[in-house]
Amino acid sequence: MTSQGAGRPSRSATGTGTDAGKAAPQDLRPGVPKGRQTHAAILDAALGLAAHMGLEGLSIGALAEIMQMSKSGVFAHFGSREELQISVIREYHARFEQEVFVPALRAPRGLPRLHALFERWVRRVSVEIDSGCIYISGAVDYDDRPGAVRDALVSMVRAWQSALERAIRIAVDEGHLRADIDTAQMLFEIHGLILALHHDARLLRNPDVPERARRGFEHLLAHYRADAALPQAPGHGGPRPVRAARDARPMRAARR
Repeated sequence: MTSQGAGRPSRSATGTGTDAGKAAPQDLRPGVPKGRQTHAAILDAALGLAAHMGLEGLSIGALAEIMQMSKSGVFAHFGSREELQISVIREYHARFEQEVFVPALRAPRGLPRLHALFERWVRRVSVEIDSGCIYISGAVDYDDRPGAVRDALVSMVRAWQSALERAIRIAVDEGHLRADIDTAQMLFEIHGLILALHHDARLLRNPDVPERARRGFEHLLAHYRADAALPQAPGHGGPRPVRAARDARPMRAARR
């Protein structure tokens, strides 16, 4: 469940094993200063390395080798190994937001959107099996290690959990979930499904765990749903308008 990929070479110098990781950094385009392009390329390579080796496996020297740069050249872009690790956490969070959170806003408010968030989360974890989730591996590496890296990781995870809990509250407001539910408890149980998915898929190599996670989610909804006749899948939310613009607050996290 941690960075079990330690010792395995990454599939590419810049790939993270996820759809978001395969996308080229946004700064790599004509007209962007060379320094910014280099910074983005180094960060992309660092994200791929951290996905396979964990944040602890991230070093200026390893990146210099991948990028065929001098250590001083890489160091000039980040200043320290700690700042490099924090930058990777922030970049992972930004890509997670764009891949999971933002597309889910297209679904109608309430239960369809909550479904979309969970489904996209499951898909992302599923494609990270060959590398690893930086949120999860980082939690194991830094859960008892105070410092700026842990603070950055905690901030990003809390930002995502806050966004998910907000989606649960909206589902309550829309009348899709019971008004008396403990939203923090439901969030805890949803997160537990993802942790179990990651553990059983990576460590035990069970191929059916994504589907088990989805069934677990349906069992949760059966308990929390206000009316069993309400929609159970994204895109079937009835005539309610999609107010995505109002809900499209990014998963903001405290910056150091």
